Amino acid sequence: MSVSEIELKGLKKSFGPTEVIRGIDLSVVKGERHAIIGPNGAGKSTLFGLVSGLLKPTSGAIMLKGQDITPLPPHLINRRGLSRSFQVTNIFHRMSVWENVRCGVLWSIGQRYRFWRDVDSSPEANERTERILTDFNLIDRKDVLAGVLTYAEQRALEIAITVAGGADVILLDEPTAGMSRHETDRAVDLIRKVSEGRTLMIVEHDMSVIFGLADRISVLVYGAIIATGTPDQIRNDPKVKEAYLGQEAH
Repeated sequence: MSVSEIELKGLKKSFGPTEVIRGIDLSVVKGERHAIIGPNGAGKSTLFGLVSGLLKPTSGAIMLKGQDITPLPPHLINRRGLSRSFQVTNIFHRMSVWENVRCGVLWSIGQRYRFWRDVDSSPEANERTERILTDFNLIDRKDVLAGVLTYAEQRALEIAITVAGGADVILLDEPTAGMSRHETDRAVDLIRKVSEGRTLMIVEHDMSVIFGLADRISVLVYGAIIATGTPDQIRNDPKVKEAYLGQEAH
């Protein structure tokens, strides 16, 4: 029997009189790669904001691993094993690549920055940081300030920070936006690798990425999910073709 890692129940979000999320019911199964697609303005980033705690729903509930996280702030949701990236790269530009990843690692092993503790003396933190940077092909850039990395490297670093905290549920918001085809192909390989054994929700506009990566896809249009299914089911769904995919489905 499949276990739901994330479950949305009657989720709604309004900004003033404008209803952006209109009663979403969705179950994301443990260990699956679940993509959310839809046209601009469909409410995809708002949905991610709700699931990660940055926004509070007008009504409805958000369940993580069977527990209600609807009222929790983002940092407490993160401590329950959910982490997300953002459309706009969100890293510490004036810290080194190593320091960026180590921040997440320290939280995951129960350590905090304290002025009386030398964080460099933690073998566990150093080993995990080195392993993550190696996995993300950033080990040769570890001493470089994050702000001078290429755009693709910054996106890779943000995903590395996302997984450094030990989260087993990851939300990626348009991780390949602005990348060349070569950079996108490398990013997809990386996402496939780091999402093994984890639950992934991803928002992405590149249909080649979605159809090549996702186990299931949900189509969001005007704040409502009009279809959920496998890539083949979504590709051949007439409602989806009419509302969003068009010729891209072919």
